[in-house]
Amino acid sequence: MTANELTHNAATVVIGQKVKPERADDFLVWQNEMNRVASTFPGFVTAEVTPPTAAQPDWVVVYRFDSVANLQAWINSVARQDRLTAGRQYLDGTPTQQVIAGAATPPDQLVTVVVTHRVAPEHVDEFLAWQGRFRAAENKFPGYRGSELFRPIEGLQDEWTALYRYDSAADLDAWLTSPERKRLLAEGKEFHDFELRTVDNSFGNWFAFETDGESAARPSDFKTSIAVWVDLYPTVVLLAIATFPLHMPLWLGMLIGNLLSSLAMSYFTMPFYVNPLLKNWLSPPKGVPRKRIEIRGVATIIAVMSACTLAIYLGTTVIWHLR
Repeated sequence: MTANELTHNAATVVIGQKVKPERADDFLVWQNEMNRVASTFPGFVTAEVTPPTAAQPDWVVVYRFDSVANLQAWINSVARQDRLTAGRQYLDGTPTQQVIAGAATPPDQLVTVVVTHRVAPEHVDEFLAWQGRFRAAENKFPGYRGSELFRPIEGLQDEWTALYRYDSAADLDAWLTSPERKRLLAEGKEFHDFELRTVDNSFGNWFAFETDGESAARPSDFKTSIAVWVDLYPTVVLLAIATFPLHMPLWLGMLIGNLLSSLAMSYFTMPFYVNPLLKNWLSPPKGVPRKRIEIRGVATIIAVMSACTLAIYLGTTVIWHLR
């Protein structure tokens, strides 16, 4: 299965659970065992556990499978039901569950709101028009990064599911408490039977910034790709030069080179080279004109990559020849 096919066919379930504070450690042991069992089922892709945050007071567990059928097999399995029975002693109330199927990207980079609606068949057209007005209003709010709407899944979930993504919890809160949202909710009184859940996950430590003691918003996918490129090119070339005297066959050289590149980027070059170099461009500070930051960032990238290219060219063709 190709990456595009996986993204298109994948199914995700987002589970929210209130945990008794005094049983949090026991719950985590139980949840890790649940994830281990899930990983043995066909089609399992990943499982993520997020503890409560300021934006989300519940524990959130996200499971991703390569298809709705495989996700449904896991949800309805005897193995899962037995473990759910054993884990009820750690929970305060009944968990909530939202299933997302289709070309949805996992809620991994931004603060994501998952909202499920029960919609009567005769009101579907009105609901879709109402959701369109929601998207139009959200588009005007800072930090809004897009939304997706998913139809009910026969035999698994009767509700419609909407995903809304924001740069930060503060941006999300500005929308949730806004007069515009309250007005739209009043317009859709027949759709008030809904559940809302926030998934606030970080994306790892490659692009972890802080501004005035607060976590900054994640850079866009485009900027992330450019930053990785700025790091990847010199790192891969220098490691290739370093391992060249070993005269390894291509398959082995690529295997070892990729491993060393990944380790170097995670622990050294990204946190100590690219992030300091492009910090303001990747995560612009407040109060500074965005156009100025973008120009400086692009100029820095062009200058650095030109210097790297020239140095590598001279080093491998004039000063030293790879043979």
